Amino acid sequence: MTDIPHKGTRADEQVVLLAAGLLDLAVSTVGTAVGAARLFLRRSDGAEIAKDVHHDLRARGRIVLDRYATAPTAHLEVLAQHAVARRAASGADA
Repeated sequence: MTDIPHKGTRADEQVVLLAAGLLDLAVSTVGTAVGAARLFLRRSDGAEIAKDVHHDLRARGRIVLDRYATAPTAHLEVLAQHAVARRAASGADA
C-alpha cells in the first residue's frame, strides 16, 4: 500500500483521490448488490421474499413519514385527553 501524504497535497489532487475512493466504494457496492441479486434469482421462494421485502419497505416508509411528517401530540394535550376520558368514565358510572 502506498503512503499518501496529507500535508502538501494540492486541492485538485485531494479531489481526485476523494473521487477515486468514492468510485471504488460504488463499484464494490454494486458488485455486492449484483452478487446478492444472483443469489436471489436462484432461490425458489424469490417471489415470496420479494413480497416480504416490499411489505418491509412500505412499513419502514410509514415509520419515516410518521416520524418526520407529523408533529407529535403535545404532552399536556395527551394528559388533558386522559383527564377528560377519566371524568367521562367516572360520570358514566355514577
